Amino acid sequence: VTEFCFCPCQPGSCYYYSSFLSALAQDVLVYLVDDTVVRLTMDNLPSVTAHELHRMVLDVLKLPECALEIFSLWLISPFLEVQLKPKHQPYKICRQWQELLFRFTGCSVDEIMEDEPSLQFRRNIFFLRRKELQIQDEDVLRLLYEEAKYNILEGRYPCDQADCDALGALVCRINLGPYNPQQHTASFLKEKLDCFLPSHLCHRGHKLFASLRKRAGSRRPISEQGLLRAFREVPEAEACEEHTTLLRLYHGYLQKCHELPYYGCAFFFGEIDKPVQGLLHRTGRKAVTVAISLEGVYIMDSKEKDVLLGLRFQELSWDHTFPSEEEHILWLEFDGETEGRQVNKLLKVYSKQAELMSSLIEYCIELNASTRALDSEPTTAAVPTSDQQLAKIQRQSSVLCSRIQRLATIDYVEEGKEIKRVKPRRTTSFFGRQLSNAPTSYSAVRAAENLEQG
Repeated sequence: VTEFCFCPCQPGSCYYYSSFLSALAQDVLVYLVDDTVVRLTMDNLPSVTAHELHRMVLDVLKLPECALEIFSLWLISPFLEVQLKPKHQPYKICRQWQELLFRFTGCSVDEIMEDEPSLQFRRNIFFLRRKELQIQDEDVLRLLYEEAKYNILEGRYPCDQADCDALGALVCRINLGPYNPQQHTASFLKEKLDCFLPSHLCHRGHKLFASLRKRAGSRRPISEQGLLRAFREVPEAEACEEHTTLLRLYHGYLQKCHELPYYGCAFFFGEIDKPVQGLLHRTGRKAVTVAISLEGVYIMDSKEKDVLLGLRFQELSWDHTFPSEEEHILWLEFDGETEGRQVNKLLKVYSKQAELMSSLIEYCIELNASTRALDSEPTTAAVPTSDQQLAKIQRQSSVLCSRIQRLATIDYVEEGKEIKRVKPRRTTSFFGRQLSNAPTSYSAVRAAENLEQG
């Protein structure tokens, strides 16, 4: 039996060394988010599809049939994340990984040669979040909970301090049991703070550096006191079995994550222009993460871990351009205001993954339209409806609030009167790539043909 793994491994066990033995039985390692490994043994690996592997994982984990819709197989590395379609053959895609990195990333030659993806079992980005709270299988809920917790702790799902405390308190209850004032003290939680709260907010260091961070305007580090208070307030149900308690806690954690508009999204990497700064008019680029879900597109600051721009599909037009002499660009167009005037704003996201982003946006819109035709219920959480959610998003300091002032956008108006004397090269293409045949709050504006390129 030859071991075949899609992750960094010892020489002699990865596909570079074992591909010539494809006719023999081989082991495939599939990773869960909590680093648990599912080992599968099979014949004729090169022809095995993602659907077949998916079913084998379900059998090993003893998951119900519904898990086939809830989860998918992914190929993931630090540079690229790809959700596999059921018909894909993971072995063959893994053999093409270097080509994918060259096409969709800015990796160096050394990084491309050394990188190898791991095969992971994760949430299907096309699974509707409203169906999650109907799940009663403990193992399925645990997997969803573990993935959501991972994304919170890694800062992939930015959230406010109060919400970090509330989510961390549920993790405390799941991991530590009911609150015990004799055991669960502030000093006890302080030692394990990054197990419950996002690591980038659990700063530990010299007071001088903490002071400098504060002067620079960075968010204050989260302390264990807020977590302790939230842990103390987690409600306990009387005479409740452990199974029922876990279901309640998993549901509570997922429901809280559902308030984040980018829950369940796919992640891409890119850069945006920084606004002109200082007397010297310094410019540059900022690294961003682009999160795309069934609801919309979200641009996040990769360093600060907050949202720079959040747009539902009803609020945008988009396009992907890739002229031979320029970089791949994802253009996002949305309504805005400059100096008290209503304008259309254009944001340029530079990324070799722009093509993937554009295709996913288009597919999500089509999927929502087809689902809406078959189901009378809304398929997307377009706008928060409860007073609590509205208050949360309207917090002025919330990480969920768009930070337009930190974006360098291109502005123009219907009459063609320039504000910054710049416009995209392919103006008309923006207006054909938007939500159609559905209510929309976005009003596309056609720019005059005589606008000059700045």
